[in-house]
Amino acid sequence: MTLRIATRDDTAELWRVRYAVTENTLTPGRISDAELHAYLEDHGRGWVVELAPGRIAGFSIGDARNGHIWAMFVDPALHGRGYGRVLHDVMVNWLFDQGHTRLDLATAPNSRAEAFYRRAGWQPTGDGLDRWGDLPFELHRKDWPRHA
Repeated sequence: MTLRIATRDDTAELWRVRYAVTENTLTPGRISDAELHAYLEDHGRGWVVELAPGRIAGFSIGDARNGHIWAMFVDPALHGRGYGRVLHDVMVNWLFDQGHTRLDLATAPNSRAEAFYRRAGWQPTGDGLDRWGDLPFELHRKDWPRHA
């Protein structure tokens, strides 16, 4: 397993993983390659767990402008192997290193992702569901013990 920064060369594999998920699904074409590339190159950074050259197990992408975790997904066939936690921790550490004191994300309620984020220390914002029906979460720097 290799953890590395995502690049636009990973686009096809990022979409493969993203469309493979069975929760928090996304309709193909709703987000363009250009928007994905903007988050990777202009707005923030992404990481991938690569199992072999060109074969990605999962990815995370964060927005450096506002501390928002824009995407974090693991191929469902590879759940339970710790890849999500590796991607989560590198993203959270990086976003806090950008100077943010509060991070946010949203995920489907009653999903594996919700349980994952709660275990990682995220708390619901208390604002109810967002306009897409997702539950907003936040993580404060003071509550995050830096992970190596």
